[in-house]
Amino acid sequence: MIRSIIVGSGAAKPRNVVTNAELEKRVETSDEWIRQRTGIEQRWIAEDDETTASLGENAARAALKDADLTPDDIDLIILATSTPNNTFPASAVEIQNRLGMTHGAAFDMQAVCSGFVYALTTADAFIQAGQAKRVLVIGSETFSRILDWEDRTTCVLFGDGAGAVVVERGDGVGMSNDRGILTSHLRSDGSHKDKLFVDGGPSTTGTVGHLRMQGRDVFKHAVAMITDVIEDAFSATGLNADDIDWFIPHQANKRIIDASAKKLNIAPEKVVMTVAEHGNTSAASIPQAIDVAVRDGRLKKGDLVLLEAMGGGFTWGAVLVRW
Repeated sequence: MIRSIIVGSGAAKPRNVVTNAELEKRVETSDEWIRQRTGIEQRWIAEDDETTASLGENAARAALKDADLTPDDIDLIILATSTPNNTFPASAVEIQNRLGMTHGAAFDMQAVCSGFVYALTTADAFIQAGQAKRVLVIGSETFSRILDWEDRTTCVLFGDGAGAVVVERGDGVGMSNDRGILTSHLRSDGSHKDKLFVDGGPSTTGTVGHLRMQGRDVFKHAVAMITDVIEDAFSATGLNADDIDWFIPHQANKRIIDASAKKLNIAPEKVVMTVAEHGNTSAASIPQAIDVAVRDGRLKKGDLVLLEAMGGGFTWGAVLVRW
């Protein structure tokens, strides 16, 4: 049977790092408060000349290099982002142009922090349908552009960055030891829109708007929703938490990650956590964390990896993949 195998990863960060101590000078907060409640120590903030497209391009080039491929080998680009360069065209098309591609197709996918999981699942669907052999899946965000820097409850949480993977068609026998994506599960529930949203848009205010969040409500729903789709993934494959080599969640908040791992009985040493360094980079956080685990040697061929995310909407999802 067809399997979608991840054959390369890459990441990119802006030039400017902002520590909690620096934020203390801008808003009424403290390093201790941020660390205790989120686990975040710093985040990277894009300069004026750094955009979702430029960061996405850099991550894409790194992933292509890791896969020993060129843009000519790619059939499709899917960019997960909530902060595109323009309302249209899609920033994926701009990245396509930056890479020198004049073939194939490219489009954006918007599912906020779940965007990368949604995009990876979509890439798998294209490969399964025979419409693409190799797909470049990118998560890139410049959330600093939509933050209210006077709102201390949100501006300390988010950062900018990009991550990417190359997904390639391969063969399997339909068993859980196949390399590639084994199962994906996506969910959404629009009744929770007012808990995490941006208060602007072309069709409503004609402005970009700012991010607004009811933090306690998001936390309350996050753990239950995350475990729901992960249990579905285990049920679909006959696997369980003991089989997992690495748990790579969306890097939103250390407390959410810890609570989810505990509820699922995933050992702490199996959790890849980068939220301290990057903050919440939304759709970019999972591919950034993947790349960290690849670069430091933790993530190896044959490892069973569990990916999960939850974002505004609410949207949430999980992917089980054999590396």
